[in-house]
Amino acid sequence: MADQSATLGSFLRARREAVTPQDAGLVPGDGRRVRGLRREELALLAGLSTDYYRRLEQGREHRPSLQVLRALARALQLDTHATAYLVSLVHPVPLTMPAHTTTVSAGIQLLLDSGLRVPAIVVDLGLNILTINAAGRAMYSGFRDTDNLARMVFLDPAAQDFYTDWHHVATQVVGNLRSGLTRFPNDDRVAEVVDEISAHSSVFAGLWATHDVRPRTSEDKVFHHPQVGELRLHFEALEVADAPDQRLFVYCPLENAPSPDAVALLESLMPVTAST
Repeated sequence: MADQSATLGSFLRARREAVTPQDAGLVPGDGRRVRGLRREELALLAGLSTDYYRRLEQGREHRPSLQVLRALARALQLDTHATAYLVSLVHPVPLTMPAHTTTVSAGIQLLLDSGLRVPAIVVDLGLNILTINAAGRAMYSGFRDTDNLARMVFLDPAAQDFYTDWHHVATQVVGNLRSGLTRFPNDDRVAEVVDEISAHSSVFAGLWATHDVRPRTSEDKVFHHPQVGELRLHFEALEVADAPDQRLFVYCPLENAPSPDAVALLESLMPVTAST
């Protein structure tokens, strides 16, 4: 992955190209060929000189102030997550980097083993799956491996059929990886996953280049399971209190789903002892 100055520059360029003159309240001239805003237009909106903004985008200005970054965030119409990511590229919050671990706490493991009959997994910042319960294994049984959600979505052929809105899910996966870098910019677990998948998926590389920061936390989802059929589940992403680099993903059946017994059918596919 690139250094922070280069990442800042590519982030600004990608987000500048995503804002149209109309979005910014500007009147585009005739014969306009530039995608999004021109550098001088964004500089004007942010109250910066064009030369200074150009240096930022080219990675030649390394320490813009918080005031400058917030002005750019307003001009680029960034949401809360994207603004936090932009600021973290230059002024990272001094959080202690969590120790790399491939295990979860005994309490979380007990919850997955005996307290949840719905699909549940725990992932780290790189979307590596640290643990998965029996219903979760059944839900993802059509995949070759269940070791990393990003690899599953982009590199496993089963994903295109399993996810009914694959592109939406793919965008969310990229947003989740970017979001992890907001809190821990130098976490090499994210870098390893990004470098690996970028080398094998041009779609992933293209989405990563957009610098979209959109973590998924709660929404209804529709899956197509090869044995159970359609699954309509509500997704929740929960923070693990004693492990800031881990999240618990839980999938609960929707009340008005066409197949209310889908989770029970999932459980029947895998023995309870399969949970680890």
